[in-house]
Amino acid sequence: MAPLLILVTNDDGVRAAGLESLRQALAPLGRVVCVAPDREQSCSSHALTLHHPLRMTTLGPDLHSVDGTPTDCVLLAVHHVLERRPDLVVSGINHGPNLGDDVNYSGTVAAAVEARRLGLPAIAASLGREEGRDFEHAGLLVAQLVARLFEDRANGSDLLLNVNIPGKPKAEIQGYAITRLGRRIYRDVIVAKTDPHGRPYYWIGGETPIWERGAGDEATDFAAIEAGRVSITPLRLDRTDHDGIARLVQKELGPLASP
Repeated sequence: MAPLLILVTNDDGVRAAGLESLRQALAPLGRVVCVAPDREQSCSSHALTLHHPLRMTTLGPDLHSVDGTPTDCVLLAVHHVLERRPDLVVSGINHGPNLGDDVNYSGTVAAAVEARRLGLPAIAASLGREEGRDFEHAGLLVAQLVARLFEDRANGSDLLLNVNIPGKPKAEIQGYAITRLGRRIYRDVIVAKTDPHGRPYYWIGGETPIWERGAGDEATDFAAIEAGRVSITPLRLDRTDHDGIARLVQKELGPLASP
């Protein structure tokens, strides 16, 4: 396999252990350039910084931090830092899973989505929070996946994958599973408190989300993780409800109301 130019980023910040393990694991596959937030940006989703300038700091060879979001980092890297378009963008390894509906909130996934929006193949990688998790092994699993997918460069051209690795000791991980997104059940709670000056403030909290079980759930990312398998879920950018188009056409909505 010819050497790759790989852009890596994350939402846990440039000093995160998951990012470092990813950089080291991917290094044998080519040149790895890191452009990542200078602080944690978890749950930033697809936010862009539009109301103040971005600052970038070079921390070392091919290692840069940005005072912005994961999406900012991808845009800055592709349009300014890199001399050419990367062959692949890998976001992660996130400190915690991104399963099911989590993809709507995750900065890790958003960075991969932004790369795909720019026409680049992309992978978002996350690792469970269990006590036995092994970032070094997780990085090697991602690198192995990249090597397989890019044996033929053409095969990876429209790639957008959400990869979740069980937070188990490596001996307990049972291989790969190709999955679909499951459904999270969130029990969000707004916790209202008062500061020492008598002003109200709020925390968005709640119980740990669980996944919704139903028919066919053996094919979900949740089920794969529960079984000790690495979940690989292909994503796409098109959010159009094509069945909904057909339903609306059948309604024959008629002309617009007159003013």
